[in-house]
Amino acid sequence: MKILYAIQGTGNGHLCRAKDIYPELQKYGEVDLLVSGYQSDIPLPFPVKYRLKGLSFIFGKHGGVSLMQTAKRLNLFQFVRDAYRLPVEDYDLIVNDFEPISAWACKFHGHPCIALSHQSAVVHEAVPKPKKDGWFGRSILKYYAPFSSHYGFHFKRYDSNVFLPVIRKEVQALESSTGKHYTVYLPSYNAEALVRFLSKTQKVEWQVFCKHTKEAFQFENISVSPISNDAFLKSLSECKGALLGAGFEGPSEALYLNKKLMVVPMMRQIEQQCNAAALEQLGVPVIPSLQPKYFEKVNEWILNDSKVEVTFSKETAAVAVEQLIHDFLEGVEKRLGNPMPDFY
Repeated sequence: MKILYAIQGTGNGHLCRAKDIYPELQKYGEVDLLVSGYQSDIPLPFPVKYRLKGLSFIFGKHGGVSLMQTAKRLNLFQFVRDAYRLPVEDYDLIVNDFEPISAWACKFHGHPCIALSHQSAVVHEAVPKPKKDGWFGRSILKYYAPFSSHYGFHFKRYDSNVFLPVIRKEVQALESSTGKHYTVYLPSYNAEALVRFLSKTQKVEWQVFCKHTKEAFQFENISVSPISNDAFLKSLSECKGALLGAGFEGPSEALYLNKKLMVVPMMRQIEQQCNAAALEQLGVPVIPSLQPKYFEKVNEWILNDSKVEVTFSKETAAVAVEQLIHDFLEGVEKRLGNPMPDFY
């Protein structure tokens, strides 16, 4: 069986998850990788057959998506051309992690597209939503990467086709300990904004990983470093608490490591707003931004040692892929009247 595994390249979460999903898909056939978009800092240890521009949302420096930079880099002509040229008909199965080119290629050519992503769980009616999500955000989740069927990941199993987070093996291998520092990763803020806000707490050691700086520096009680996967994981595994964006993989890994967690969702980013609503239901404190009026809530979080207890399986990637493949082959069998392949 020939499989195309298409991955969104904006942010690090999709690529982190792919490290565990890709080997599971290889158990069932020959797998080609497609990555579109940019803004990620995680290299993939697998060969990428298709590397395309896609449609990326550009992180701003003050807490949200930069609409201006996103619009400047948008090339709809190239997107449509890439979607029409992508040979989806060469594949028996398209597995899509919120990747728009392959999704729309399937739409154009009448080919099934199976979503295996966090976003496909976010749209589920049982999943918590923010009080104000807006038509634009809902439209992005619905039309950005359309699918014919879907399997999702979330902080809770809201439905039978919604699985718990995939915890990558390099995180599973970490030994968690409780040090004195707090780990910070808020990719939509620049170093200046982070230092200005965090410097209000003089007695706390902050280890900040910043997407917008190229050289490490120290300012009083705050160390700021460029993004490094190994350094970030070491910091996260040894921290007392983590102040993170409301993405999916970062908070999932912090909860898996039994860390005290607070999240700051990106403005104008519906997925993170939904994640924040779900995390808040679990008991994770949320602040809307790094405005000075929210500092007192951060200080309360620092003084409070309570944590949210979760149990995330180490085998989620294998279980989710097995279910997806089983359902796909069962559907093929029903349509064609052929028995399922022996390898299953």
